[in-house]
Amino acid sequence: MKLGKHIFGVGAMTGISRIFGFIRDMLIARVLGAGRLSDVFLAAFKLPNLFRDLLGEGALSAIFIPMYTDSKKDANFAKNVFSWLALALLMIALAFEIFMPLVIWGLAPGFDADPGKMALTVTISRIMFVYVIFVCIAAFMSAVLNAFSRFLLAAFMPVLLNIMLIVALLLSSLYAPDTVIYIMAGTVVMSGIIQVAVLWHRIRARHFGLRLVIPKWTPGIRDMLKRLSISIVGSGFYQITIIVGTLVASFQSGAVSWLYYADRIVQLPFAMIGLAVGTVLMSSISNALSDNNMRSVYIQQNSSMRRSLMLLMPCVAGLVVLAGPIIKYLFEYGAWTPQSTNAVATAIMIQAFVLPAMLISQIYSKTLYASQDVKTPVRTSMISLGVAATIYLAAFPLIGYLAIPVGVVISGYLKNYLLGRACRRRGLVKIYGGTMHAAIAFGILAGTLGVGLSLVPIISIWWLGAAIAGYGAIYLPAAFVINRMIPSK
Repeated sequence: MKLGKHIFGVGAMTGISRIFGFIRDMLIARVLGAGRLSDVFLAAFKLPNLFRDLLGEGALSAIFIPMYTDSKKDANFAKNVFSWLALALLMIALAFEIFMPLVIWGLAPGFDADPGKMALTVTISRIMFVYVIFVCIAAFMSAVLNAFSRFLLAAFMPVLLNIMLIVALLLSSLYAPDTVIYIMAGTVVMSGIIQVAVLWHRIRARHFGLRLVIPKWTPGIRDMLKRLSISIVGSGFYQITIIVGTLVASFQSGAVSWLYYADRIVQLPFAMIGLAVGTVLMSSISNALSDNNMRSVYIQQNSSMRRSLMLLMPCVAGLVVLAGPIIKYLFEYGAWTPQSTNAVATAIMIQAFVLPAMLISQIYSKTLYASQDVKTPVRTSMISLGVAATIYLAAFPLIGYLAIPVGVVISGYLKNYLLGRACRRRGLVKIYGGTMHAAIAFGILAGTLGVGLSLVPIISIWWLGAAIAGYGAIYLPAAFVINRMIPSK
């Protein structure tokens, strides 16, 4: 497998998706602002995203791909898993549609203080929860394609959602704001249907043998569900921590939206670099471990870590220095206020520091899952995310919504340490000295140039773009020289 090529391709597609996502968010900010309606939409949208992470791109994919690879890509195994997943999703959707008022009250109890806000959130959530069925099925289909080293189409799928929401928001001037939010919810559901249709067509064209069958209880399914139940505990703990963050933030007006936009900005470089690395490594390390080729595992880990940190370090420095101008010139239009700009920028400046830990944790966790070790990532998640939730609750009375990004940073580095220790004890990872030296050099270079960037006056979006381009034009050639000078081992 051409690791660098696939990482670049997935990263590029993810970058395109995030660019459209930012356009979408800019339009949401302009149409809905950062208040009541945006809080309703973003809180409702969080539910399908949580289940996508839990049952689609999270626990299920991490368990399915190594087992599918180990079974030599048995079509019967894939069909059986697919059918059980579809049945489970229908049952989950029915349960949530019935009990949605209780779910939303538990997710955002602070909404109850605003007359009508809770009821509107319940209604929008019921519409959008249908999306869970389609997005989780689309994520499973993407996992099948990834197992065959077909990454690009799956990585492109989120673009469809963003394009469709952009169109809906561009037409918003024709409707009242309360009507727009219903149109957006319906658009989300329709995008899920289209994603499934596109991926289904590709899978059928490639003759990968995926289709619905009568679910059968087999030893493979039993083994997978056992591992999945353990993994869901860890993934579920992560989702619970997100819910706790939303719950805490809901008691400060606008905080749910502030944290959403801050997270969107910080997640952009991680998605383009960290998630791309994790997506490709999941398949490539599974194949290497299946062949008992540890040398290949170590080479892939070090190559991915070194290249990724070279690109990620300047993003950390840039976000810390340019958080204010980025939010001001991207979002401060229409209903968006300078107060919201300052609030989001402060959260970004804190949360950006977790990016290196998140990236390295991706490499560690994907290695553990590829080795079919489910329990270790779950234990580390429970510990680190428990610490995060504790910080949220303890620090909120002191620093308000900023307790959430502070908790994210502290728990992120704790998780990275625990995962790395587990991998080293089992001999699943070997970080070369050259990789460590290169990472330190990239950090020093990015920080030094970041100090210089802070002295550049940013007076318009064009100046912002020029400052970022100039920073990259100086950093990248210097980083490439450093990378070549420092030996791999």
